[in-house]
Amino acid sequence: MDTRSEDARLPYFEDHSPGSGTLPARAWYAASDAARLSLDGTWQFRLADTAEGTGTGFVADDADLAGWSEVAVPGHWVLQGHGAPAYTNVQYPFPVDPPRVPTENPTGDHRRVFDLPPDWPADGETVLRFEGVESCARVWLNGRELGTFMGSRLPHEFAVGHLLRPAGNVLAVRVHQWSAGSYLEDQDMWWLPGIFREVGLHHRPEHAPVDFFVHAGYDHTTGRGTLRVDSAPQGRVTVPELGLDLETGEEASVPVEPWTAETPRLYDGVLATAGERIPLRIGFRTVGVRDGVFRANGRRVLFRGVNRHEFHPESGRAVDVETMRQDILLMKRHNINAVRTSHYPPHPAFLDLCDELGLWVIDECDLETHGFSFFPEWRGNPVTDERFTPALVDRARRMVERDKNHPSVVIWSLGNESGGGPGLGAMARWIRDRDPSRPLHYENDSTYPDSDFYSRMYASHAEVELIGRREEEPLADPDLDAHRRSLPFLLCEYAHAMGNGPGGLSEYQRLFETYERLQGGFVWEWIDHGLPKRTPDGRTYFAYGGDFGEEVHDGNFVCDGLLFPDRTPSPGLLEYKKVIEPVRITGDAGRGTVTVRNGHDFADLSHLAFEWVFETDGERLGGGRLDVPPLAPGESADIALPPAPATGGGAEGESVWTVRAVLAGDTAWAAAGHVVAWGQIAASGHRRREAPSPAAAVAGRRADGTITLGPAEFDAATGALTRLGGLVPVSAPRLDVWRAPTDNDLGASWHEEARYGMRWRELGLHRVRHRLDGVSLEGGTLTVRTRVAPAATDAGLRTEYRWSATGDELWLNVAVTAEGDWPCPLPRLGLRLGLPAAFGRAAWFGGGPGEAYPDTRAAAALGRWELPVDALQTPYVRPQENGARADVRWAELRTADGSGLRMTAGSAPFWFTARRWTSEQLDAASHTTDLVPGDAVWVNLDHGQQGIGSQSCGPGPLPQYLLAAGAAEFSLSFREVAPESSAG
Repeated sequence: MDTRSEDARLPYFEDHSPGSGTLPARAWYAASDAARLSLDGTWQFRLADTAEGTGTGFVADDADLAGWSEVAVPGHWVLQGHGAPAYTNVQYPFPVDPPRVPTENPTGDHRRVFDLPPDWPADGETVLRFEGVESCARVWLNGRELGTFMGSRLPHEFAVGHLLRPAGNVLAVRVHQWSAGSYLEDQDMWWLPGIFREVGLHHRPEHAPVDFFVHAGYDHTTGRGTLRVDSAPQGRVTVPELGLDLETGEEASVPVEPWTAETPRLYDGVLATAGERIPLRIGFRTVGVRDGVFRANGRRVLFRGVNRHEFHPESGRAVDVETMRQDILLMKRHNINAVRTSHYPPHPAFLDLCDELGLWVIDECDLETHGFSFFPEWRGNPVTDERFTPALVDRARRMVERDKNHPSVVIWSLGNESGGGPGLGAMARWIRDRDPSRPLHYENDSTYPDSDFYSRMYASHAEVELIGRREEEPLADPDLDAHRRSLPFLLCEYAHAMGNGPGGLSEYQRLFETYERLQGGFVWEWIDHGLPKRTPDGRTYFAYGGDFGEEVHDGNFVCDGLLFPDRTPSPGLLEYKKVIEPVRITGDAGRGTVTVRNGHDFADLSHLAFEWVFETDGERLGGGRLDVPPLAPGESADIALPPAPATGGGAEGESVWTVRAVLAGDTAWAAAGHVVAWGQIAASGHRRREAPSPAAAVAGRRADGTITLGPAEFDAATGALTRLGGLVPVSAPRLDVWRAPTDNDLGASWHEEARYGMRWRELGLHRVRHRLDGVSLEGGTLTVRTRVAPAATDAGLRTEYRWSATGDELWLNVAVTAEGDWPCPLPRLGLRLGLPAAFGRAAWFGGGPGEAYPDTRAAAALGRWELPVDALQTPYVRPQENGARADVRWAELRTADGSGLRMTAGSAPFWFTARRWTSEQLDAASHTTDLVPGDAVWVNLDHGQQGIGSQSCGPGPLPQYLLAAGAAEFSLSFREVAPESSAG
């Protein structure tokens, strides 16, 4: 078959080429003295089911627009009442037959009528610029067809000066949801067609720059920056602060302060030609790979990064500048220093903000063909099809030309998850030829022919350590193996932040900080892509894949970020901030010192102030400033702590020093006093409390079917607690091993052997039965013996509850022994009890203020905390286990009048969880609106919890965080608290 002749008969939206009629790519800049006219706003709109179903009569001046509606541009029509969004991760949502697409191809006709301003210049040229259209556009102006284009996240321009008229200009744009370009845009995100970035007219005066390239290097050995600006036609470049006045193409070196993500120093300049003056913001820096390490300005860089999709819950990928700024401020405030623009170039204004506020950027091309991985050897993959190569190179060209003048962009990335092939090589060759000043990144080809980095996704801790030691499994070809071993290593995606998690961050960070070759990683990802929907009764929730009737979808896999869709930080982001903090604070209370280590790559500590607080049992007894020298990067110092304040109550309490590093003054991204890092140093440890000896315990009494033990009453037949003073529990304490599986518990399909949530359910841990084996009262001890087990297995937990009491305090000691075959670890091991719904106020002394689990507890600080029960919940888009507080010494639940129940740890602290629904109800919920408060507050007091891991895409919990079924013993006490009592 002659495919060339067949291809020639295909419509433009099924053409392999990037389009026709557009101008060459050029650098983006926010403004100049040349005129611009925004065409954003309300456009007339019509949606058709097929690509050619409505004809092209709408391009005419006198077109019949009966039945048309309106949409906002920038915007996506599926988020404005026309059709519906669809989510897939890997699978294409249409038959895979490149470059063909279905006849059922939603097509949006857009029309805007506009007048030119009276003073619009008549000289030179005017270009019509589209910043982003998904996925293919055909454009007319005043009835004349301008051309077509693909490449959704990239700009395209047309010369239109000869077509413009003073008034009544008709701009008509036909946008197809599916095109040949869709095969190159299989990124993990919602499919959202439309004109989603700005549209405008840009006047190009005579003698204005066609394009320009700012070269601003820095020599760290001399402290001098070298500037050259290439431009056609020629002009002059002035940088007043540096005393520079150069002809374009001329080079000069002067002493400068370099640009880094920690110290984003920019110099204001102007590029002036005979036709246009363009403001410049110049950052001097030099980047590259040397001796197997990526360096900036001569120093190794450690990326504390995130992958960022562009997303807003109301407007999709049409993200306004204020939201972009909000994102970067949140990143900076949480110690994030780098962004990978997954998996396409961001709006260019985002890069301006990265220049200004300071982030390292891996700028990634608009390319992913992941859906071809389902076929043997990626059959049909466009990067192996030479007919797609011009489109691939065009995408690389448009990214580089648009973004080349941003100092924040330090690495170009060819794209994501597109296998390997000559098309990628063509992209790499073009980029290297155009811009040799930046290294290249690509992950998805294991021999790395086109990458300056050894890049992986979701590698385990063990594998990352081997790579750090350059002891990874060798490639079969010695030359290829030697090449890969010479490369610095990046985890371009790791720590999958889906639902509760990610776990294991601290262990990854220790590896990054230990091995020079390991240059950090980028958490997947920044934000949950939940779209708001309402229940029939008007309650709002965030929807995910399948909630819009998609035939093929990937469920809530689109909600895997460190922010909730409304940009509220998740516990995962707070954990990440703590793990990657650029100052390490440790200490030794015995020696009376605190050790401060500067982990910045470039900045000393002069921008920080250090504060100390001393607390006993959560009560602040003193605080003040700590004098820390302005340590250079990598330096550390031991600083003497002041004398510990007097406790006032003897030495009985548990005391801790907390030392915080805070901003000494206001910055562009946070105010003075913002906490950058902190550490805690125990001055005295947790006091073990033992249950009373039989001799000290209050003797029990049996009467009328009731056993009375101190302040408590029990059912004599079952041994269940029925009353504690005036408190009547909804459900007596009993052993609990089930939690509503997290996304990471459920795991990814390719991790079948360790999907613990699935194995727990297969074993039946969500439906265990409690068999009563005996109730006995001997003196001051009530013993209840049970066996807790699921059906259809011999696996069980022999459980013995031993109750005793002294005065107003009720003690419980629990001993557990595993029996039978346990094929998997436990989700949790502890007690569950139910209290009346009025017990809605929580206080505790332990880890907080946020949730924590065994491998996500770095951010939990020891202290005394108070929150409403409702605020203890973490509203993950798909409900799942959440809200545990770690290392709890005591916890209280109280009613509005202050009466309540105190639960105190015995020999070891416990995990504390309180919520208004059971774990089973939490497990059954699909969305937050499925959770309806009941008549009880359900409390878990856990001796152990399974870790979290990141197995929704990455590795599961490390072995030390698995909760094996075995022998365990723990104790707690319970005491009713009166309304006038205070926590303490």
